[in-house]
Amino acid sequence: MSLFNWCTRRAGGLAMLMTLALSYYVVSKEAAATRYDYKFTQQDTLSRPTHSTSSTSEEEGGGLWTVLFAWYSLLIHILVFAFPMRSCYAIFDITRSLTKAARGRSLRDFKLSHRRRGSSTSLSSSETLTSSKEDSLPSSTTSSEIGDIEPEFYTDGDAESDRVVHAIVIPNYKEEVDSLRETLDVLASHPQARDSYDIYLAMEQREHNVELKAMNLIQEFVKKFRSIDFTLHPSDIPGESPGKGSNLAWAARKLSERYSMGSRKDVIVTGIDADSHLSANYFAHLTSMHLTYKETASTTLYGAPIIFDRNAHAVPAIVRVADILWAAAGLSGLYSGSTIAPPTSVYSVPLELVDRVGGWDCDSEAIGEDLHMYLKCFFALNGNLTVRTIMSPVSQSNVKGDGGEGMKGLYNDMGARYKQALRHMWGGLDSGFAIRKFMELWQERKHTARAFRPLHVALNNPTDSYLTQTQLDMSPEQTLESGIFSDVTSDTLKEPDWQRIIFLFHRLFEAHFLPLQTTILIIASTLYVWVTDGGSDPHNLNWIFIVCNILRTAGFMEVALMLFLYERLHKICATTREREMTEAGLSKGMCFSHRNIRKNYIDYAMAPLVAPLYGAIPTAHAQIMHFFTLDLVYTVSKKVTRQRAKSIIATADYCNG
Repeated sequence: MSLFNWCTRRAGGLAMLMTLALSYYVVSKEAAATRYDYKFTQQDTLSRPTHSTSSTSEEEGGGLWTVLFAWYSLLIHILVFAFPMRSCYAIFDITRSLTKAARGRSLRDFKLSHRRRGSSTSLSSSETLTSSKEDSLPSSTTSSEIGDIEPEFYTDGDAESDRVVHAIVIPNYKEEVDSLRETLDVLASHPQARDSYDIYLAMEQREHNVELKAMNLIQEFVKKFRSIDFTLHPSDIPGESPGKGSNLAWAARKLSERYSMGSRKDVIVTGIDADSHLSANYFAHLTSMHLTYKETASTTLYGAPIIFDRNAHAVPAIVRVADILWAAAGLSGLYSGSTIAPPTSVYSVPLELVDRVGGWDCDSEAIGEDLHMYLKCFFALNGNLTVRTIMSPVSQSNVKGDGGEGMKGLYNDMGARYKQALRHMWGGLDSGFAIRKFMELWQERKHTARAFRPLHVALNNPTDSYLTQTQLDMSPEQTLESGIFSDVTSDTLKEPDWQRIIFLFHRLFEAHFLPLQTTILIIASTLYVWVTDGGSDPHNLNWIFIVCNILRTAGFMEVALMLFLYERLHKICATTREREMTEAGLSKGMCFSHRNIRKNYIDYAMAPLVAPLYGAIPTAHAQIMHFFTLDLVYTVSKKVTRQRAKSIIATADYCNG
């Protein structure tokens, strides 16, 4: 590993150490200089002290390092002020869009062609039970009226929207069956499910009895989707870390084999969490956007706002606020006109774009697979990735601990949320990944010709998928006539969009550096003002720290405003989802968290505690650990699920409180 690669993987930790060193040096030097001035003044009370040009380092304080410290503190405080302001605007803009949609004709009644052709479903996973293609066994399939799966068949619909296929991947490991069943129930309630949903349960081979678990779910939902299948990510692939990213990557390799070259342009891969509830509107909007913006259909990544409206009332206020602020951070890039919009948890990518970037990565750096995939797509297109926001919020559940009453329950829930925060901050490795991808882009900025093959071809036959420049120069007619490389897609990239690249690194700094840098500099600037109180100001810097104090106070006020704006957004999303689930006959026993300012006033008081506890501390924890290891043990967070039969009455009030 080169020194450059090593440093980029520890960029956050190195920045932390440099900021600490700068702060310590400046504060200690200024404190020493202030003490020196005090003693000098006591010796001569008849005249003002003067400083000679040959003064010692103690008299000079930190010198130019003090100037750097002051201006960097100002920059960080400006970002602290700007970030919640942008989040407030994004929440306001998204709320306005959802309100407008609710008043107009809802897309939840969107219908594709209703000339239903039946549902063909694979009952067992095809070529997924072993870690290599050569060792795989032929799959046995059980299908409904149509017969075996033929990708070309599904592109013959009379309505144009019928040809769009949604390959929905649900990564899961040791998830409760009820949680998966509930997610599948919600998807199956969509009117377009049997026409266009191909469901893939992306599971782990190392989970006990996982095949039986998958088979039972497939048997239960075999008639409700266009197809349903499962994949098993092998546990013995070198260099692959267990987690959502590796499960998604393996499933993508397998599903890629099922779609022909002719149909791939209208296949959209959507990755969702095992507990995510998506409205039918999500896929209706997605289909509409894909068909409307044909020029950018293959270079667009789709994201959606997330909302914690399932069990927010059942977790401590500090956990609830941590999730609200996390959701708000994701929302901050989804406002109208935003060109940098990394997704959070749930997102959709055209299969052609998945082919172009080589699918999902599986190493330890890809633990935050949503942002990591966004970065792969962004740099693969020289920063010209199109992002579109689907105005259909995704319902999520708050993390719960292992239960308990009183302080024990509070401790368990807070501990579970801290582990999740650590996983989030472990994703700071993506900043280093972005730096390396930028260097690759810079080196290749003049070479804009690109070619790629279907994901399964490129991964299974890496030698055959290599293309020489002579082969790339062949005309399409020559390619088809010769019969070789007929599965190659080639095009020319646009010039790098440097402005977007700058904006991207700004957002990465906000996500991975700002929480800890802010905490360090707030403490350091406070100490600086304290130790220099009454001393001289040779560099005229005192005004900077006055402005920093104002910006810091305004930033806290903006967070309160953000929570206030979130109230309206949460109400719209929770009410809409409850109505949809009631109409689908799924609301009985399902939890719906409705916010009430009078009941949740304590949330506003928790905001100052959330920033260090679930922001700065896990960031520091992750950045320190990165000096020793890049691997994080993969754990599953406990999810809330719909209550079954005998417990429905007992929990009705609890879930609708």
